[in-house]
Amino acid sequence: MASQVDLRQLVVERPNGATTPLLRKRSWLLRWGIPLAIVAGFLSIVGWSARDYWLPAQPVTVVPVILTRAEVQNAGTPLFQAAGWIEPRPTAVMCSALVEGVVEELLVVEGQEVRADQPVARLVDADARLNLREAESTLQLREAERDGAQAVLTAAKQNLEQPVHLEAAHAEAEAALATLETEIKNLPFLVQAAEARLTLARQDLEGKKLVAESIAGRSIQKAQSEFDSATAALAELKQRGPSLARQQEAWQRRCDALHTTLKLKTDEHRAVDEGTASLAAAEARLSQARLAVETAQLRLERMTIRSPIAGRVLSLTSQPGQRVMGINAASERDASTVVTLYDPNQLQVRVDVRLEDVPLVQVGQPVQISTAAAKESLAGQVLAMTSQADIQKNTLQVKVSIDQPADIVRPEMLAQVTFLAPERPGEKLDDERDPLRLLVPRELVEPGESNSIVWVADAGRGLAVRRSIQLGRAGTDQLVEVTQGLNALDKLIASGREGLSDGDRIRITGTDPAMGADRMRTPDPSNTSTAARSGLTE
Repeated sequence: MASQVDLRQLVVERPNGATTPLLRKRSWLLRWGIPLAIVAGFLSIVGWSARDYWLPAQPVTVVPVILTRAEVQNAGTPLFQAAGWIEPRPTAVMCSALVEGVVEELLVVEGQEVRADQPVARLVDADARLNLREAESTLQLREAERDGAQAVLTAAKQNLEQPVHLEAAHAEAEAALATLETEIKNLPFLVQAAEARLTLARQDLEGKKLVAESIAGRSIQKAQSEFDSATAALAELKQRGPSLARQQEAWQRRCDALHTTLKLKTDEHRAVDEGTASLAAAEARLSQARLAVETAQLRLERMTIRSPIAGRVLSLTSQPGQRVMGINAASERDASTVVTLYDPNQLQVRVDVRLEDVPLVQVGQPVQISTAAAKESLAGQVLAMTSQADIQKNTLQVKVSIDQPADIVRPEMLAQVTFLAPERPGEKLDDERDPLRLLVPRELVEPGESNSIVWVADAGRGLAVRRSIQLGRAGTDQLVEVTQGLNALDKLIASGREGLSDGDRIRITGTDPAMGADRMRTPDPSNTSTAARSGLTE
């Protein structure tokens, strides 16, 4: 049987001071730390849940979104009227002088019908005629210079192709060389003949000396003279050999040089090149002279000012004796205009449209134009709206075309323009098909970077929401259509928006009585313009 083991022997005894502080610290955390953390978390949750009761809320009033059926005008219904004046379309045409000069006479009057390219005025052209004659004289001189250069070039080419002068010089040198060679070949025979004559003269002299007493002394002298001449001739022939040899060498070199010259034809090539260059220069000067003649002719032609279009004279801006500046870049505006023209079939009306009527204007919209000069109204359509408004009249100018202007209609006539409702293809204008519109007060819409902005009251959360919306074309003076960003149940913050930020708490105190459905005014059928502006229209 096994013996019992005493477990007390395994116990490790420690001092009491080493364990007491750690046990005391753990005991404090378990008793107080964890319960306090639980209580703090619970209080935080309760405080966050009750934040709406503790944080301040800004009192605001709201206005509901208005849902209505649009009143769509039938095509051709008069919308409003505006006054304007007739003017050329697109602008008047200025008939200007293209050269500087003085007006000699005007050939048209105001209101006269003119054809295209018809003369309307003349300038003093004496100087232009003289310039033309001078240019023509210079042209004749340049033509003569060209002909001379052509002749020189032709001769140089002939000398190059057929160098007769070089061939003649070469032939002359060869002939002289041949003559010299013949003389050199004949020299021994000449020496032999001279020696024979010398021998004969010596024998004659010696014979006459032997019989000197029986003959005259003159005969002896003559024999002596012949002997001396034969001696000198023989000596000269003997000395001629080296000289003839040197002459032969020189003539041979000359023949070789002339042969090389005939082969290279350096001077002839240079003469052809110089003639070609001279002819090119003469042609260039001739071209300049011709251009000067054309310029002088053009200037003379421009002394007669012609109409650029077929139309009617609007006004005469120059008079005889007045100086015009032509197409000089430094001249003042209209300094060259002589006559102002316009096309009577291309007229338009510049209409002063009130700013409140501008939303009713569209490009291509039909209009009716009436003027005191025409018995019947004229049809037309909107061309464009200008970019600047008149701050004094509180209007914007709109350009309206006249489809078929009457002959009596003139620029600067006053006109009354009635703007008609445009056609809408494919859209049925029955009451059952009239579109529903969301409308809000204009003063509650703020401009944004890309779209318009409104403040919406989120009643469920009690927050102010800054929302981006898209505006439409329908509306009245006080209301504007919203196509995107709102629905029929939304309510807009009417008052108390000052200082609001997106997500601020609000407290709805009521509905603003100054805004809402009472803004929708009933149109007055007796006044077309007021009815179009008051009722909901597009």
